Amino acid sequence: MRALAALGLLLALAACSQARHDHGPTFAEARAAGEATVRVLYVPAEGWAYADDGEVPTGVTADLMRDFAGWVEREYDIALELTFVAEHDWQVFYGRVRDGHGGVFGLGNVTITDARRGELAFSPPYLENVAVLITPEDVATLDEAARAPEVLDGLDALAFRGTLHQQRLERLRSDYWPDMRINHADSNDAIIERVAAGGHFAYIDAYNYWRAREAGVPLRHHPAMDDPGERFGIIMPHDSDWAAALAAYFAADGGLVQRDDYRALLERHLGEAVAEMLAGAR
Repeated sequence: MRALAALGLLLALAACSQARHDHGPTFAEARAAGEATVRVLYVPAEGWAYADDGEVPTGVTADLMRDFAGWVEREYDIALELTFVAEHDWQVFYGRVRDGHGGVFGLGNVTITDARRGELAFSPPYLENVAVLITPEDVATLDEAARAPEVLDGLDALAFRGTLHQQRLERLRSDYWPDMRINHADSNDAIIERVAAGGHFAYIDAYNYWRAREAGVPLRHHPAMDDPGERFGIIMPHDSDWAAALAAYFAADGGLVQRDDYRALLERHLGEAVAEMLAGAR
């Protein structure tokens, strides 16, 4: 009896877990019905996807998804509604999209990699990024990775769990600094605040650094440690049939990153200076 009860509990837990998976109509179902409501998970990040004063998500990637919805209605005669869902834990966010089904999209400035392509579907890139190492402003300039234990002595590393930024720090520890400690934060704002306050260093995306500097945050950027070449994409479950439609939207009118409305979107949410810095993606 106990064994049967335990089995029943396991089956119930499995059913609950499955029920929690995010899902939405497939593109084929949406075309057949002429309407659909899809699920858009996002990691809150100012400028990219965040709730404004009216609790309505806005930002570059949130508005891109709204523009995509309008394009789908014009091109395919599908009335497409978006349900935005905030997920603050990046690893949980990634897993929810990976394990989702059908009309599920993820906005989290996810770097496109071959390994992740084995788990997810990606849109074409909407941004080319440079990862930069930041410290408190009073730290001397680090001119080579091998000097990190000397120059950054007394500081701990800080990262999001499960990100490429954490992997960069782990590589620095493995190559040059075996006893380096890595602490964790749950938002870009928290990382910037804790680094500026002293005691930590971190890798962040270049646009986040420049926005912080524009706001007067006392940080130092160490160009010798720059890691360029990342490309960000919107993510979907691996078998999503929405990927082709999203790719077609990105390709329309000469390509997304070449369009003036895309540049205007960057300026509106990130400011003219940061938009100019990111213009290399055009």
